[in-house]
Amino acid sequence: MMTTLRARFLAGAALAMALSGAATAPANAAEPFRCAPGELYAMNVMVSGVEYWFPVYEMFKQAGKQMGCETIYTGTPDYDVTKQIASFDQILARQPKGILVHPMNSDPFIEPINRAIEQGTAIVTFAADSPNSNRTAFITSNNDLEGKGAADAVAEAMGGKGEYGVLENPGQDNHDRRVAAFIKRMEEKWPDMKLVARAASNQDPNKAYQAVLSMAQANPNLGALFMPEANSALGAAQASVELGGKIKVMTADVNAKILDMIKAGQVFGSVNPNQGMQGYMGFMALYMAAHPELIDPMNDAKSAGKNPMVIPFIDNGYAVVTASNADDFYWDKYLKRRGTKGIDE
Repeated sequence: MMTTLRARFLAGAALAMALSGAATAPANAAEPFRCAPGELYAMNVMVSGVEYWFPVYEMFKQAGKQMGCETIYTGTPDYDVTKQIASFDQILARQPKGILVHPMNSDPFIEPINRAIEQGTAIVTFAADSPNSNRTAFITSNNDLEGKGAADAVAEAMGGKGEYGVLENPGQDNHDRRVAAFIKRMEEKWPDMKLVARAASNQDPNKAYQAVLSMAQANPNLGALFMPEANSALGAAQASVELGGKIKVMTADVNAKILDMIKAGQVFGSVNPNQGMQGYMGFMALYMAAHPELIDPMNDAKSAGKNPMVIPFIDNGYAVVTASNADDFYWDKYLKRRGTKGIDE
């Protein structure tokens, strides 16, 4: 009898290990959402000094602490996919239980992600995806909803009537989606808002500045601009100020400089992903991906030997930032309120 029970136990444990791809023990049955001593989860990014990542890691770190897990912030300071993959491999060598990664480019990360999973490390992507890899989940903001929200904010501020232009960064999927959704929303909900100009600024403030001057010269009644990223907003806002400040500049993402410009009235507003939820839910998805033995859905995952924790898309939400709420989005004030050291701990 004991031999039979032992055989069944070993078979169940082997199945859990096969599903997770990790040669580690299942989560504690008494406290399933509690890490084992030394259980490590990492976050990996490109251009690691960019402020956008910091609130993501802040809540990733908080979720880890609440569950007794160790966390670490990793990446490369360079805009270089080869260097990011090297930093990914460097943390992978420490055999973390999971990595939340923002892949700079999707295809170059297919092999590193798949290799990590084969070695027993769960992988979840955020903000950018590697959809052809075996990553378990993807968490990001809904760019279509962001574009719609930006359009509504601008149109309402203009009384639903006027002329607008867009600055673009063609080829970057999330930026293209924001612009397309912005224009579509205007066409469908605000028919008296007319698109009169568009130009590719490619995240270059100088190109944005020159483009806006040209747009305004050709369209004297230009009343608003939308761009899907903050760098172009710097140049667009400068041009708007020089033209008398009558053009409402609407962008996406925030940093301290953009927030200062919103409060000063140089930028009308921005749509900003909920970075904190991106990090918190990213960690939770990663933990579940690393512990599939906690999940028993009514499907064929177990019989097929697959990880049952597969979520194609998690929407972390967004906020429309204007002068009325800009103070809530400063990183330094956020850290002071929370009493933490951000990515340095």
